Amino acid sequence: MTSPLLTTPGAVSAESTDAGVAAHYGRPAHEGRAIERSGAWVDRSNRGVVRVGGPDRLGWLNDLTSQLTLGLAPGAGTEALVLDTRGHLRHHLSLVDDGEAVWIHTEPGDGPALAAFLDSMRFMLRVEVADLSGSRSVLTVLGPERDKALAAAVERIGGVPVRAAEDESDLFVPSERLLEAAEALTEAGASPAGLWAYEAHRIAGHRVRPGLDTDERTIPHEVDWVGRAVHLEKGCYPGQETVARVHNLGRPPRRLVMLHLDGTVERLPEAGSAVEFGGRTVGRVGSSARHHELGPIALGLVKRAVPVDADLTADGIAAGQEVVVDPDTGANAQIDLRRRPR
Repeated sequence: MTSPLLTTPGAVSAESTDAGVAAHYGRPAHEGRAIERSGAWVDRSNRGVVRVGGPDRLGWLNDLTSQLTLGLAPGAGTEALVLDTRGHLRHHLSLVDDGEAVWIHTEPGDGPALAAFLDSMRFMLRVEVADLSGSRSVLTVLGPERDKALAAAVERIGGVPVRAAEDESDLFVPSERLLEAAEALTEAGASPAGLWAYEAHRIAGHRVRPGLDTDERTIPHEVDWVGRAVHLEKGCYPGQETVARVHNLGRPPRRLVMLHLDGTVERLPEAGSAVEFGGRTVGRVGSSARHHELGPIALGLVKRAVPVDADLTADGIAAGQEVVVDPDTGANAQIDLRRRPR
């Protein structure tokens, strides 16, 4: 599906997983600054969208996912994981309850699979699951001045579920009104920003993206999902045994780092390529981008034992590491996230 917002002046389509939405609108550095300093909207209409209705929805999702969803307040956004019995990721959910239903967006192409899984787990509970990937689209609004733009879009479209989380908000708009919603946001002062700028902002915020920054072996402690998408004081759910064992008894075999890449190299590393230390492979590169202030950056998963001050190479590119997940995470260790000041 190709987004109608690719008709926006200057729009250039993204590639690979995000094909069909804009990578940028001609000024990626300016777009990055708008995300952090004023207000911007990002077309994420390629995301899968699933709606879960019914009076039992929050308790049911609480039993299926890693997040505490019982008592979730309307409008409060959160993240959740569907794990397999070994604690490995099956689905990542960004969700909000609007008082009548839970609205979820997930990775491009994953909406039908997530809806099918949820539907298979309904049993006799009062829940209804619908894949709305073809009829609802996600617009993400960011920046310190986003509230005015959000209000204008909601007033124009009416009845749009809004997911507020961290420094961004997601609008679940009817796909046929996507252009209209974007126009309302622009008229209210938010400027269009493409996925290049959005991904750079995400990487700088140390937030992993499933499928790019994770692999089939990833467990939540490795990638800073504990606390963000995993609640440690809730009831049983698939994969909880692995999460509890690492938290109480052990340490994850790998840890997430942010890589500051050599800016003299014109290319970015490929996702899935090797991270090396001392001539040996010690991990894998995830997503990468060019940040308007930090320059080329990436996320990577490296072995826990790699020294935190070691200089690395990522797909042959020299890289300094910024610790995201402390090597001592787990075994009731204090998680110490060392982030670059902004």
